[in-house]
Amino acid sequence: MKFDNYMVLEFPSKSANEGFARSAVACFAAQLDPTMEELGDIRTAVSEAVTNCIVHAYPEEIGTITVRCRILKDQILDIVIKDKGIGIADLEQARRPMFTTGGAERSGMGFTIMETFMTNFSVTSEPGKGTVVHMRRKLQRRK
Repeated sequence: MKFDNYMVLEFPSKSANEGFARSAVACFAAQLDPTMEELGDIRTAVSEAVTNCIVHAYPEEIGTITVRCRILKDQILDIVIKDKGIGIADLEQARRPMFTTGGAERSGMGFTIMETFMTNFSVTSEPGKGTVVHMRRKLQRRK
């Protein structure tokens, strides 16, 4: 699919980088002139995806997280967040609301939030090889 602009970020899975990723994607998305609500939804979805990488993909070590964003035709923001961590053994179970492997302090709502705030959402994972979250958000064209 042809795109108008893109960016790629790669950073360690440190919790301090969650805010960086969220802000970087929001700044990139700003070229589409999103509403504050749209921008908030994008920031939240990115935050959830990156936090999942930090907490679940690399529970015992610091690994690498890659974020790729593209601007597609018709005001579509395309976001891919990828890790090379432990992967998800049971993806169907992991996508159920309230399910978490992160302990009592985790809500288990990350995938549900991402899916709710994005126009399209998919996740693929292979145990021992990592996880890829692919999200798209169609933004309203403002006059």
